[in-house]
Amino acid sequence: MDDIIACAVECYSGYTYPDQPRAFCWQGLWQPVAQVLARWRTPDQYSFRVLTQDGTLFILSYNEVQDNWCIYPE
Repeated sequence: MDDIIACAVECYSGYTYPDQPRAFCWQGLWQPVAQVLARWRTPDQYSFRVLTQDGTLFILSYNEVQDNWCIYPE
């Protein structure tokens, strides 16, 4: 998980932000999220393990304090 890159994430916001990521920009291309496989929360961060439509796995993490997203490719 050394390849951490700040990114843009399109996210559905229901009761809280972020509720569910829908797509994200990775290496200049938008990747639609096919499925959210797991989600967890730490005191300052929301994280999601997602599967893209092309079958690639990523961890998307939103840091509330810094108000930014990061991608962790798996």
